[in-house]
Amino acid sequence: MEVEDLFSSGSRNEEAPSTGQSPLKSLQVDLDFYSESIREVAMEIIEEGYSSYPIFVAHQHEVSVGEIILDRTELETNWTINASTLEEFVEMDIIQEDRKATFIQNYKSAKDFMCLFVVVAEGANFVFYPYK
Repeated sequence: MEVEDLFSSGSRNEEAPSTGQSPLKSLQVDLDFYSESIREVAMEIIEEGYSSYPIFVAHQHEVSVGEIILDRTELETNWTINASTLEEFVEMDIIQEDRKATFIQNYKSAKDFMCLFVVVAEGANFVFYPYK
């Protein structure tokens, strides 16, 4: 799934601007701004041997997965990004053990795409977004 697939969703956050624009539009802006930093962290996670499958959690509220690497309050942006891994997602049962192989099969190159777990009020979904 690509970010654009989420943008066309009919669900809207109640805090969305009155223009009817999805709050996820701001995610695309922030991801373009964060792109190089996220790529650096992804490569570090892989090179340091923590995981071959870095996952970044994009959220606007508190979440209990991963570690904050880009704080929206400090950076005056709309989205906070946490760094995590496939292993943590399996450990926390966000990805079930029996679906791990399917996730790996669908995982796109961490050199070219950031793997995002986008958390919004309506739910959460995985998205692969290309680095800029």
